[in-house]
Formats: sequence, C-alpha cells, structure tokens
Amino acid sequence: MRRSERRGHRPAAALAGAALCAVLAAGCGIRTTSVPVDAGAAPSRVPCAMPAEDVASQAEQGIPVQIYLVCASQLVTVDRAVQVAEAKSDRLRIATELLGELRRRPTADEQQAGFSTDVPKSLRISGPRAGDAEDALRLSQQPEDLPAEALAQIVCTFTESEALVPGETVTLGGPGNYPARGYLCTAETKASPKAVPTLGTVGLP
Repeated sequence: MRRSERRGHRPAAALAGAALCAVLAAGCGIRTTSVPVDAGAAPSRVPCAMPAEDVASQAEQGIPVQIYLVCASQLVTVDRAVQVAEAKSDRLRIATELLGELRRRPTADEQQAGFSTDVPKSLRISGPRAGDAEDALRLSQQPEDLPAEALAQIVCTFTESEALVPGETVTLGGPGNYPARGYLCTAETKASPKAVPTLGTVGLP
C-alpha cells in the first residue's frame, strides 16, 4: 500500500476509534465494579466534644456546671453556666437551674457536635411532699413515664452536683400518689441510657 493510500484510511480509522471510545466511556458511567475503591475514612460528624473556646465562653456566663446530653446513643457531659452559686443556694433552686439547662435546646455548636436532649420543655420540679424523704424531688411527670434517655439525663446530671446530691443516689417522684424512688447513675447508665437503674422505694413513713 502506498503512503497516500494509508493517509486516506487514517481519518476513517480515527473516527471509528473515537466512536468506540465514546461508547465505552458511556458504558463506564453505568457499569458497576467489584474492585474496592479506598477513598479514605469518612469524616466524623459526631465527635461528641466541644471546642475549648466554647467551654471557656460558657464559664464566663455564670457558675460552671456539667449536664448530661445524648450523643451517639450515650450520655456525655457538656459544660454549661447557671446564675446560681451552688454553695449558697437551696437544693430546689439548684435542681431547677439544672433542669432548665436540660430542657434547653442544645446550641448550634452542640448540635453540630452531635448533642441532643430528650428532656421535655414542659417538665418542672418541686420539693418533697409529706411522707417523702427530705432530699426527695418531685417532677411534674412520673419519672417512669418520661423517655428513658430523659430520665437518665436528669439522674446523671443531678448526681453530678454534690450540692444537690451529696451521695450517689437521687430520690425522685412524680405528681401522682406514688412514693419517691432512688435512682443511681452508673457507667452502664451513661453507656446505655435506655436502662436507668432504680434502687426502689425510699422515704416511706
């Protein structure tokens, strides 16, 4: 074949090759592959930790306290600030402030870090009634009627405060004619807040 004839065949061959590549490229867009592709670890969206500057800014707003929020199906402490000095205040006021923090919607930064709260906004707290132990606290809902995570948040947050709960057990009751019961925050409670240990009835006459 002469060089001129080979030149004449080249455009046709090039066009055919381009068409074949186009078909293969289009097919690659819908084909699946069994070859694993390592794109690296997915970025964590739930670090369950607050930046140091956010913690510092919270402390500047009042007396620092710690409350328990839900993150990654566990209870994790978050630093907050309240306008009450625990050493100089009565137990009911401390409990009210802590419950208020638990009811409050997490900040934008806390939500971005994966934190949430299950404590109802309508929940209120009061002191002991006749026949209760003097350290009992009464919620506006029966503790056992609350979401399990909400009750775990309350129990662990209250027991974290030495001024509110000197020991390890918080005594909680509800508005009904039921005796208050002792609740204990354990490592298991924090790891699995759907199961809050109940110690039993306390403070009966």
